[in-house]
Amino acid sequence: MQSLKSRFFYYVVKRKLAQMRELNLPLPESRAMQEKTAPTMFKMPLGVSTERVEIRGLQGLWLRPDAQRSNGIVLYLHGGAYVQGSINTSRALAARLALASQTSTLSLDYRLAPEHPYPAAVDDAFDVYCELLKSHPGRPIAVTGDSAGGGLSVALALRIRDAGVNPPVALALLSPWTDLALSNATHITLAKVDPFFANKEPLTKAAQAYAMGQDLSNPFISPQYARFADFPPTLIHVGALEALLDDSRVLAQKMLVDGITVELKIFPGMWHVWQTFGGLFKEADQSLFELGKFINLRLNGI
Repeated sequence: MQSLKSRFFYYVVKRKLAQMRELNLPLPESRAMQEKTAPTMFKMPLGVSTERVEIRGLQGLWLRPDAQRSNGIVLYLHGGAYVQGSINTSRALAARLALASQTSTLSLDYRLAPEHPYPAAVDDAFDVYCELLKSHPGRPIAVTGDSAGGGLSVALALRIRDAGVNPPVALALLSPWTDLALSNATHITLAKVDPFFANKEPLTKAAQAYAMGQDLSNPFISPQYARFADFPPTLIHVGALEALLDDSRVLAQKMLVDGITVELKIFPGMWHVWQTFGGLFKEADQSLFELGKFINLRLNGI
């Protein structure tokens, strides 16, 4: 049964985001507001140390749990529809994933559109992944991301596979955005209940800014259209009240057809990336625990 706390947060989030849409802030102002409010809204958990680093000219944030139970590394890619978000806005979620997986986690500030359209984000993630392989030889790597970062995680795995680079041992995806063409049915059927995406317009604008005229069905832009042979084991968590629900369903189905080990879990009553509320209600904590356990087991060869 859905917790009363999660029901409360659902309606709070739905109301607050509706108010934000009415403001219709330009992208620079929206970014600035997110940078200011997210770190205060979502508190860092205890038991994680942080270290800012620069890797191949990009900013990163290491999140190292006090209790580590893995020799591996997690690369975390934040959400924000490829046009906003950063290591600052996502650090609490990344830290909770690091705690749950008991693994040192690098959160990456990949370049954003429209200033840096595709393939900048994929290039950045690939370059940093290769640098992690070089600087931490022999240590397994898992990749995780939320929303656009989830889609980018899949695009990164495609790039790694096609380049013949040592692959990640696992992908853990939180409400991934995998179809920038917005062709899936739940954009219509679930629009009224989704706090984030009551209509397609924000995602349409973001997709156009990221693709910058390129084909939205390019698998490296919309990984839903890829083939998944030789892909790492994948766990996908998504909410039942998401317009992006079908992005996860279709992705999982295509992975299964291609013979990939994949598990899709749909959480009743949950919305887009509800795991940001870790520590506040049980469904967020449950998802984080399961994602972390999956990552830890794969990093430890189990």
